[in-house]
Amino acid sequence: MEAGVSKGTASVAPTSSWLEKLGPGLVTGAADDDPSGIATYSQAGAAFGYNMLWTVLFTYPLMVAIQIISARIGRVSGHGLATNIRRHYPVSFLYAVVILLLVANTINIAADLTAMGAAVNLVVGGPTRLYTIGLALFSLVLQVFVPYKSYVRVLKWLTLALFSYVGVVFAIQIPWATVAIRTVFPHPSWSTVYLTTVVAVFGTTISPYLFFWQASQEVEELQSAPEERALRKAPWQALENLRRIGSDTRIGMAFSNLIAFFIILTTAATLHAHNITDIQTSSQAASALKPIAGQFAFLLFSVGIIGTGLLALPVLAGSAAYAMAGAFRWKNSLELEPRLAKRFYGIIVLATVVGLALGFTSIDPIKALFWSAVINGVTAVPIMVLMMKMSAHPEVMGKFTISGSLRVAGWLATGVMGAAVLAMFALLVVR
Repeated sequence: MEAGVSKGTASVAPTSSWLEKLGPGLVTGAADDDPSGIATYSQAGAAFGYNMLWTVLFTYPLMVAIQIISARIGRVSGHGLATNIRRHYPVSFLYAVVILLLVANTINIAADLTAMGAAVNLVVGGPTRLYTIGLALFSLVLQVFVPYKSYVRVLKWLTLALFSYVGVVFAIQIPWATVAIRTVFPHPSWSTVYLTTVVAVFGTTISPYLFFWQASQEVEELQSAPEERALRKAPWQALENLRRIGSDTRIGMAFSNLIAFFIILTTAATLHAHNITDIQTSSQAASALKPIAGQFAFLLFSVGIIGTGLLALPVLAGSAAYAMAGAFRWKNSLELEPRLAKRFYGIIVLATVVGLALGFTSIDPIKALFWSAVINGVTAVPIMVLMMKMSAHPEVMGKFTISGSLRVAGWLATGVMGAAVLAMFALLVVR
């Protein structure tokens, strides 16, 4: 990321409340529950009931570890992941990774926009395609023309949309004792479908675009505060910032997994309990809820799809843009005016517009999302390996190399994702 003239000139007051101090970690965690993720969690709950809730508990510490590491790399070095990879590892590998990331994110954008348009149609009726186009344009205007400090506040408030999935639970009957038992002691079927769903949940919760986004957002925070410096150059700022990164990320990932838990719980208690086990999209899950859980639950679920989509779109497009800009040494910052970072904003526009166009083609969105998950899985593991190596590299981290429990948890997360990818390919062979 390079400094430049900003889109906004207002001075930034020091943060004072704990809510104001939450930022990259909270937004990253909330963006993980995008409409595509909602579809995956809904499918898990509908197909296997409460026996899939354990995955949310299992992935939480892994998510926390790898996202803290990505955030630390950004804050300590003052550069995003792509720039650090380019500086220390073969550039050919980086080019392959960012192209795959752009492809996977564009497919996800297509699926999310389609789901959002369908959700608006479910709530108010009318032309689904027009709603989809309108939501895409609204997201682009927010990213391109709103200064970063104002823009990130909008993203923070959009995280509140996720609470709609908590609200759904209060509109239905939940056998809490059974939920508690099945969460800790599930009854896995070990069928191909069950294992495929577990791999899908893992791939949804631990995704490459989240690594790039959170690291780059730490750099954005750094650039937007004149008194702040990369921790390698200003070690006296480390204590406060590393504590903030830790608490911000733990809260953000807890928020993400809490919502995922409630989505699985809701669909398990309603759809699975009524033998509705084949859910393919988030809007299909919302429609299926209506005759079972009532109008209120249906509305909450649908509004959640729209809100989380508005939150996830800029994260998907932005993370691809950060990765491309870091790989090709372009100016990049959401605080820069578009004329000063044309190629960076061009990737944001390209990913969104191509995603929008894909949604209007005859491409099967379910198959597209499946292959997007395959790409994400294949891309995530080598990126995580490089992140772990960078986080222990003095040339990247100076004296702030990670060690101890965080290092162990980071490698554990990498190993679990590697195992998930191997399982995914094994299942493809079986199929």
